[in-house]
Amino acid sequence: MKKDIILAGVGGQGILSIAACIGLAAVSAGMNLKQAEVHGMSQRGGDVQSHLRISDDEIHSDLIPQGKADMIISVEPMESLRYLPMLDSDGWVITNIAPFVNISNYPSVEEIIKEIEKVPNHIAIDADKIAKEIKSVKSANMVILGAASKHVGISYEELQNGVRMLFKKKGEDVINANLRALDEGRKFAI
Repeated sequence: MKKDIILAGVGGQGILSIAACIGLAAVSAGMNLKQAEVHGMSQRGGDVQSHLRISDDEIHSDLIPQGKADMIISVEPMESLRYLPMLDSDGWVITNIAPFVNISNYPSVEEIIKEIEKVPNHIAIDADKIAKEIKSVKSANMVILGAASKHVGISYEELQNGVRMLFKKKGEDVINANLRALDEGRKFAI
């Protein structure tokens, strides 16, 4: 098994937490992992991306070649478009549809969604709305991970354990809020 995943968003949306959850789950499952991150102006709402490669076999590079990503997981819809050239023709795009408008000429969400819908394998979810509905606004990233969970190549139980490991220092309430967000995203996508 091999999965090459591009994680995309803007600073503060929890992209690196998604990467950590997947990474912890992969290592716990005995898989190999390589990751490369680009933070840009992340503290000011700039681009954040991560290349995450997981495999049963040895991984030789941490960067995913153009056109070879199995999946784009994005917490910001326009950022998902930025990385479409990286996606394999059979790849999946899982994206939040709630925009983080940080530029004056941000295109309409409808235009962005039309482009995403051109990708045969896509899931477009309002993760922010779901996170608000479950009274856990900071867990929209886990809603996205839940929506992507069927395609990540790691068992759902391992992803749940990754969430537990990542948030264990923050206490049971935070763990449970993130697990619920993960579950809600998965329910949406199935």
